[in-house]
Amino acid sequence: MLVYIPVAYLADKNTKKPFVVITFVNFTLFPLVLFFARSFPLLIVAFVVRGLKEFGEPTRKALIMDLAPEDRKAAMFGYYYLVRDVIVSAAAFGGAFLWNISPAANFLTAFGFGVLGTLYFVWRGRDLGAMGASAS
Repeated sequence: MLVYIPVAYLADKNTKKPFVVITFVNFTLFPLVLFFARSFPLLIVAFVVRGLKEFGEPTRKALIMDLAPEDRKAAMFGYYYLVRDVIVSAAAFGGAFLWNISPAANFLTAFGFGVLGTLYFVWRGRDLGAMGASAS
């Protein structure tokens, strides 16, 4: 949480997308780092990576609001979380089935979907940039 204010400041001065990408990279790396954590110090590293997901969390929420139509911001924010939470819930059930196959299948599948999602956002994700956000 110590990074919230500096990241928010930098995101407002530049663009939000790079900070959101860093957040997604940390989400993506967590299952892989956790899978390979074979000692307590490496487990600490894994959970530091997990904590770094907060790096761009407020920036991600601000980007959602920036991209939402002016007269539908609340509805679009709720819609985003509805879609996200349905997908996360389905993934949790899928993770339970994958765990029965093997923990490796679970962690590596989570990592793979994280890579795909992050690359999709890098490729197709929109950002208004500092000027577009202030003009809204």
